[in-house]
Amino acid sequence: MNNHFTITIHDDNGVKQINLHKFVKKAMLYILSVLLALGFIAVATILYLDASVDSVEAKKATMREAYEQLQKKNELLNASMQKTNRELATKKKELDTLADSLSDIEVRLGLEPADETISIQKHFDLSKLSFDERITLLQLVPNGSPIEYKGITSKFGYRIHPTLHKKEFHRGIDLKAAMNTPVYAPADGIVEYAGIHKKSGFGRLVILKHAFGFKTVYGHLNKVVVKSRQFVQKGELIAYTGNAGMSNGPHLHYEIRYMYDAYNPYWFIKWSVDNYNEIFKKEKKIPWQSLVAATSNLKVLKPTQTLPSLPQGQE
Repeated sequence: MNNHFTITIHDDNGVKQINLHKFVKKAMLYILSVLLALGFIAVATILYLDASVDSVEAKKATMREAYEQLQKKNELLNASMQKTNRELATKKKELDTLADSLSDIEVRLGLEPADETISIQKHFDLSKLSFDERITLLQLVPNGSPIEYKGITSKFGYRIHPTLHKKEFHRGIDLKAAMNTPVYAPADGIVEYAGIHKKSGFGRLVILKHAFGFKTVYGHLNKVVVKSRQFVQKGELIAYTGNAGMSNGPHLHYEIRYMYDAYNPYWFIKWSVDNYNEIFKKEKKIPWQSLVAATSNLKVLKPTQTLPSLPQGQE
């Protein structure tokens, strides 16, 4: 059995023959196979790593883009927060200035700083206002009914609008009234607006500006008898009720506002000399102490009267 093989080499020096065992041939083939396999694995590994690197780079680019977007949003948020902080600082400064002004007014009026531990009612009990002082405040701040009181058809607060049929906040009350019922001023004031006001839906409208930041609004009028900038006294005729604007029947829409906030006119309608302190319990957000102090040095020489207020106990 031949276990050898011969390798013949030709060169310039002649012919050489090398006899090798077949085991060497098999070993060489095995080594070559291993090298080819390793080469294939290396190529496959390189291709895989290259694809992985591309995927990582793509994810890295996506993350970089997301980070840049997040950074932009953060910058916008920081700018918004800085703007808000500046606005808050400005508002705080304005409020501090207003508070200082109010404090100065109270000092000028001779009003001592209020003790927060003392209730409003107790403070007014200590005040013991005279009859003239009460009449003065009632002359300048809206009270009593602007028309002959026949009842309320729609109360203050949330309701379903009678013509729009949707929920809304009713900033006043609707007083029951026939057509052309006389409407009187509930306190001294200046006519801020008198005429048709389509945008509000009140039709013919009158707005009176009273002392100390109070306003009264009268809507759905049939006839207005006052003019803008005209001074009116308490009890003076200003208009006649009607059904103008967005209304489903004759009545008077009546509002009372203090510093742009709406308050329930019902308690002001009930307010009179006989139940003078009751309004202080019902509307505690109004700074009555300052108002009483402001009127304590005033005196109305000839106080006027409006129609009778709502009888006590009647709801």
